[in-house]
Amino acid sequence: MEKKLKVLLFNGSPNEFGCTYTALKEIADTLKEEGVDSTIFHVGKEAVTSCMACGACTKLGKCVVNDKVNEFVELAQDYDGYVIGSPVHYASSSGATVAFMDRAFYSASRSGKKIFPHKVGCAIARARRAGTTATIDQLNKYFTINQMVMVSGRYWNMVHGKTPDEVRQDIEGMQNMRFLARNLAWTLKCIEAGKT
Repeated sequence: MEKKLKVLLFNGSPNEFGCTYTALKEIADTLKEEGVDSTIFHVGKEAVTSCMACGACTKLGKCVVNDKVNEFVELAQDYDGYVIGSPVHYASSSGATVAFMDRAFYSASRSGKKIFPHKVGCAIARARRAGTTATIDQLNKYFTINQMVMVSGRYWNMVHGKTPDEVRQDIEGMQNMRFLARNLAWTLKCIEAGKT
C-alpha cells in the first residue's frame, strides 16, 4: 500500500484565520489536489517563551517549557514536509514565530530525535508591503541548519495584503502559493519513490 504523504503547515500569526492562514490554506488546498494531506498548526495568541539555553532538552527529550512547542514537535514526527508561514512584523518574522521555531528545532535536534533532517521544508511570508524577503531568508535558515531539502515556488514565497481579501487579490502571490505546493508535493513524491 502506498504511503500517504503529509505536510505540517505552521501559522505564525496571532490571527488564526488572517492573512498568513489565507496563504497557507491555498497551499493546503493545492496539496490536497496533489494527493498530499496537510494540517495547519496555529501558534496562537499566548506569549511564546524564547529558548533559555538551559540544555534540559538533551536530558528530557523535549523542551523544559511545557507549551505548544512540545506539542508541535510531537506532531511533526509524523510528517514528511513542513511549511513555516509568518507575517512580517518590523521587517522580519513575527516574534512568536522566531521564539517558537528556535525552541522547536533546537529541542528536536538536542533531544536526539531525527525529525527534521532530510525532510522537506519551505517558508512563506505575508506583508502589507515590505520585509518579506528578509523574513523568508530568516525562516529558511531553520531548514539549512537542520539539513533539510528546501522547496521554492517560481518566485519568492510571499503574499501581500492587509486583510485576507487583499491577500486573495494578490493574484501573483496566490499563484505562487500553488506553484510552491505543487513543487512540494512533487519533491515529496520523488523522495518517497527513491526509498523503494
